[in-house]
Amino acid sequence: MENENAERLQKILAAAGYGSRRACEAMIEGGRVAVDGRIAQLGDKADPATQRITLDGEPIRRPQGHTYVALYKPRGYITTTSDPEGRRTIMDLIPLPQRLYPVGRLDADSEGLVLLTDDGELTERLTHPRYGHARVYRVLVSGEPTEETIGRWRRGITLDDRKANFSQVQVERQERGETWLRVTVHEGRKHLVRRIVAALGHPAQRLVRVEMGSLKLGDLTSGRWRYLSTGEVNALRKEAGLTRSEPIIRREPRDRYDRSRQETPRQRKPAGGRAPSSPTRKRR
Repeated sequence: MENENAERLQKILAAAGYGSRRACEAMIEGGRVAVDGRIAQLGDKADPATQRITLDGEPIRRPQGHTYVALYKPRGYITTTSDPEGRRTIMDLIPLPQRLYPVGRLDADSEGLVLLTDDGELTERLTHPRYGHARVYRVLVSGEPTEETIGRWRRGITLDDRKANFSQVQVERQERGETWLRVTVHEGRKHLVRRIVAALGHPAQRLVRVEMGSLKLGDLTSGRWRYLSTGEVNALRKEAGLTRSEPIIRREPRDRYDRSRQETPRQRKPAGGRAPSSPTRKRR
């Protein structure tokens, strides 16, 4: 008789903070996971309360609650946990002891909101193309797009033999031959926003992510981070269809790990609200 408390191993590993479900599936397929001494197979279930689950021969840690962090990523930082080329990563900005993973990517030349967590199940839901969670960006583009161009962005253009469009696009301000746009997309193709605006002759000069689903950048400034509130976590989990149980939220004391008094990247005004009065121009 099957244990009614048993869950799929990839879900257990993800809940314990070992990565997304897909990453945990790869661990199982690689023969790294065992249950009660037997090498597990993808699709196996286990009860962590009564069975011994190991990864690389070591017992998996018990979930002690998850950590949820919002970061304003500055330009020049890589959205990854480590970089073999020695470039600066977002983890250099968040000096917490637990291992966190970014939810999605933001390229080095872009800035703004990045969500980091060790909640593998939520990460899987928020990044899987099937769920199509909204992402909102403020984009400074060259030139002044016409109504016809804006209409084409809404209707869609073809990129890589597939349709690509902005589900919403709003002109915030135009001045001195440049335009601030606010755009919404529901897919995560690489450099999608930059490619869409450039395809119609308006390359991006600056790109700032300000929203991911219900999570907003708010008044965070460049290089700073904060913990998500319980309400923000619950809202994200509800959007992802994870409403069966309340998450346990872990927060370390800020005064132990906060770098607010140390040197941080040059501050920019918050990008989630009104457009800056003097947009930064690239030197040529």
